[in-house]
Amino acid sequence: MQCLGLFVVLVLGCSLVAAQSPYTSKYDNVDVDKILKNERVLTNYIKCLMEEGPCTPEGRELRKTLPDALASGCSKCNEKQKDTTEKVIRHLMDKRTKDWDRLSKKYDPQGVYKQRFEKELSARKLA
Repeated sequence: MQCLGLFVVLVLGCSLVAAQSPYTSKYDNVDVDKILKNERVLTNYIKCLMEEGPCTPEGRELRKTLPDALASGCSKCNEKQKDTTEKVIRHLMDKRTKDWDRLSKKYDPQGVYKQRFEKELSARKLA
C-alpha cells in the first residue's frame, strides 16, 4: 500500500514538473512579420487553427499549445513568444477583425482571455 502511495506522489510530482515546463522554442525563429504580410499564408494558418484546412508543423504546434497558453496567460512562454503573440494578436485585431472574431469565438467563447489581454495592453500603455 505504501508503494502505491509513493507511486501516486511520484506521478503527481512528474505531472507538476511537466505542467510547468516551457513551450518549445523550436519555432521561435519563424519570420512572423513575413507571415503577417502574406495574406495567403496567414489565411492558411488561420484555417489550420480553425481546423478548416491542413497545418504546417508550426501550425500544429500552435494549435496544440494555444488553449493552454490562453488559460495560463502564456506563463510558459518565453519573452520572444510573448512578443510574437502580442504582434500577431494586434495584427489580427487591427487588420483581420473577422478572423480575430472567429478565432476568439473558438478559443475564448466567454471572452475571458480577451479581457485579460486587453487589460494587460492598457497597463503597458500606461507604463
